[in-house]
Amino acid sequence: MNLLFDYDGTIHDCIHIYAPAFRTAYKRLVQLGYAPAHSFTDGEISTWLGYNPNEMWATFQPDIPQEVKEECEALIGTEMLRLLAEGGARLYPGAEAVLQTLKDAGHTMLLLSNCQSSYMRAHEQFFALHRFFTACYAAEDFSYHPKVEIFAEIRPNYPGDFIVIGDRAHDLEIAHRYGLTAVGAAYGYGAPCELTGAAAVLSDIADLPALLLRLTR
Repeated sequence: MNLLFDYDGTIHDCIHIYAPAFRTAYKRLVQLGYAPAHSFTDGEISTWLGYNPNEMWATFQPDIPQEVKEECEALIGTEMLRLLAEGGARLYPGAEAVLQTLKDAGHTMLLLSNCQSSYMRAHEQFFALHRFFTACYAAEDFSYHPKVEIFAEIRPNYPGDFIVIGDRAHDLEIAHRYGLTAVGAAYGYGAPCELTGAAAVLSDIADLPALLLRLTR
C-alpha cells in the first residue's frame, strides 16, 4: 500500500517553530506600517498551518505589496530553519515508532507538504526522514500548485492503491478527487469540518498502524 502523508500537523508538531517565526515576521510588518501591533496566540497562528505561502498570505494579509510578502516569508523560512537547527522542532510523540512500524510492514511511504524546498530538505536531514520515506515532496518544487494537482503528477510513479493521511482539507481533497481512502489527523491543526469524509479520524498518531490494518484487510 502507498501511504501519502502530510507533514506539518500530521507528523511534525510545527507550532513550536512556526509560531515564533510568524511573530518575527509580524513584527516586521508592524515596523513597516502594514499591520497594527497585535499579540497573536498560538491558536490564532495555527489557522495558517498547512497552507502554502501563497494561500497563507491570501487569507492573512492579501493587500500588502508582493515584495513585503516575500520579505516576511523569507523571514519566516529563515527563522524556522534556525529553530530547527537549534533543536526546537518536534515530531509528534510516537511518530518515529509509528513510521518504522509502517515501513517494516512493507508500505511505500511518501510525504507531500505545502512547504518550501529548503524547509523539506532541512527536515529530511535533521530527522533522517529517509529512514521511512521513499520520497519527500515540497510544494515549492511544483510552483506551489495545490496538493491535489501535485498528486496527479507524482501518482504515476507509484503503482497501486493509496491511503492519504493528513490534518487539513488540502489532504482530504486528494482522497475525494481520486476516490482514495483518507485518514484524518484530528490531533493536528485543521478544523473538524475539514476532515469530513475521512474513512477514520485519529486522535493520536500512535493509533495509526492498528487503524491501517483494519482498513486494508
